[in-house]
Amino acid sequence: MPLAPHQFWQTVYPAGTFDTATDDGFRDLYPASLPDGRQIALPVRVLPGDGSQAVASMIVNQASFAVEDALSDAMATHARAYAPEVVIGVPTLGLPLANGVARRLGHDRMVALGTSRKFWYSEDLSEPMSSITSPEHAKRLYLDPRMLPLLEERRVLVVDDVISSGTSMLAVLKLLAKAGIRPVAAIFGMLQGDVWRQAITELDAGYIAHIHGAITSPRLSRSAGGGWFPKQD
Repeated sequence: MPLAPHQFWQTVYPAGTFDTATDDGFRDLYPASLPDGRQIALPVRVLPGDGSQAVASMIVNQASFAVEDALSDAMATHARAYAPEVVIGVPTLGLPLANGVARRLGHDRMVALGTSRKFWYSEDLSEPMSSITSPEHAKRLYLDPRMLPLLEERRVLVVDDVISSGTSMLAVLKLLAKAGIRPVAAIFGMLQGDVWRQAITELDAGYIAHIHGAITSPRLSRSAGGGWFPKQD
């Protein structure tokens, strides 16, 4: 079922709508499955380089509310096991999901990290951050000092849209560590591949078990026939 670019992330499809394995490989889309078997169609994005590697992409702020709600529902289910008292949202695309998860947990609010430095922020509560989608445009991640009383000695949950290389999550963990905070868990809209596992392990090996996602997708390699297959690391 080919999709036009604007059709991606708009529909939560019934289980079995798309084949999850194919002899010819995936073409323009990769079907990711929610815990209940329903599917979300993700476009295949070719990574910079020689064109042989790709990922299945998800841009939450372009998704329909139905898709956002389905992701938030699944993420909140993971989160409840940790009984978090505060949800931290990672900018930019993690913020709508953090709102959704916090609401489902019955919280009154969430705490948003920032990438725009306000004059009352402190460099002591900041950390450089980059991501797979913008590797050459490093930003700085900030924790508003005014939010510290909401976080100190609380069970803190981190919510973001995607974990792929792990560099963004490393920045979050390092930033929160400066404030004496180790989140009880991190919940993502999507776990993308496995590269992130090594990055997190090098910082805090025990934290891998506390990372969860609503959906998962592999990194992809192009075959000689032009199809995309899960990359074998």
